[in-house]
Amino acid sequence: MATPRVAVVGAGAAGLATLKALADAGIPAVAFEAADTLGGLWVYGAPGSPAYRTLHLNTSKGRTEFADHPMPADWPDYPDHTRVAGYLADYADRFGLREAVRLRHTVERVTRTGDGWRVRATGPDGPVAVDVEAVVVANGHNRVPKRPEPYPGECAAEQMHSHDYRGPEQLAGRRVLVVGGGNSAMDIAVDASYAAARTLLSLRRGVWVVPKYLLGRPSDTLNGALARRLPWRLRQRISQTMITTAVGPPTRYGLPAPAHGFLQDHPTLSDALLSRLTHGDIQARPGIARFDGDRVEFTDGRHDEIDLVVWCTGYRVEMPFLDPALLGDGPDRLPLYRHVFHLDAPGLAFVGLMQSTGAAFPLVEAQARLVAARLAGTWTPPDAARQAAACRDELRAATARWGQRRPHMRVDFDVYLAELGRELAAGRRRAGAAR
Repeated sequence: MATPRVAVVGAGAAGLATLKALADAGIPAVAFEAADTLGGLWVYGAPGSPAYRTLHLNTSKGRTEFADHPMPADWPDYPDHTRVAGYLADYADRFGLREAVRLRHTVERVTRTGDGWRVRATGPDGPVAVDVEAVVVANGHNRVPKRPEPYPGECAAEQMHSHDYRGPEQLAGRRVLVVGGGNSAMDIAVDASYAAARTLLSLRRGVWVVPKYLLGRPSDTLNGALARRLPWRLRQRISQTMITTAVGPPTRYGLPAPAHGFLQDHPTLSDALLSRLTHGDIQARPGIARFDGDRVEFTDGRHDEIDLVVWCTGYRVEMPFLDPALLGDGPDRLPLYRHVFHLDAPGLAFVGLMQSTGAAFPLVEAQARLVAARLAGTWTPPDAARQAAACRDELRAATARWGQRRPHMRVDFDVYLAELGRELAAGRRRAGAAR
């Protein structure tokens, strides 16, 4: 392999898309992956992976696939983790990416040098270091579980985070309390409703639960069609009306009313949850007030006995290998031009450091193409003042829409994908004008 000009941290979907884009641009690169296989979080049983046995895509295959590597036509609309992991492996094989990946290499430190970057990693044969022109951070942000703040009282029930959940056998015969309103919480609550003695689902705030099919089509394809024509506020009203017409409001199922309108939080997709609630196999509860041994008290005054609490409370974004001075108030609050480029550290880029209203694969693919064009010299960013102004404008709009729920990371799938296409074209014009 040619001497690498670029180091990529991670070989999941974002890292592989980055390697592919760099290879297309003729830029040699090396990727460091802590696990012993490619594919990141989709590889069930891999070190650090949060995948569980019943995990499936919650975005449809047509909206999830890479543009240059379609998913097989005979696959179901929502493939399981085994298919997705195999898809990523096929992607690596098709485009010859494996040679560039150093498996079982954990990046310990990334530091600036006079004219580039030094990446230090620890592998099976000891420490290694590589000097490169640029570093692309593509290590994902679903690896470090976020634990809730302690509640009043003492909890005698066993506790686990969804990151450690692998399958329904962990729930069998137990009185299970699932805490959270995201996709993992809904999946685990449904699993528990078949395996556990009793299943409670506690939500501190309401969420919109979207069926995976609306009008006979994968539900995300409908919003995608609207996004190409309408502003998000109008899409919100149309989509919200469609959902409530199809399945009714969340309160119909004993869930709390959402505090925000649809499209103002990450969508929670589940066909099975609402059915299990209406059959009484899952019982909805509000937020937790306190614990008392094996009893839990909720904010509405009800009490229940439990054996196991599954905390589906998300993840912290951590990048311990980067100098804290580069991260400012933290990686989840880092202003990046177009959610990719560090404003003050040339040669440092991020692929996948975002939370999308839809799938991630097409977005990391588009981000990676932007990074590759920058390093190939075919794309030029605007001046520093315009980059900073763009970040401020994006943050202002994201805060208005999503509040303080990680507004620096939030992107609207369709709007952002189109924006990256326009940015690539504009940057190519800037690069041509500069020659």
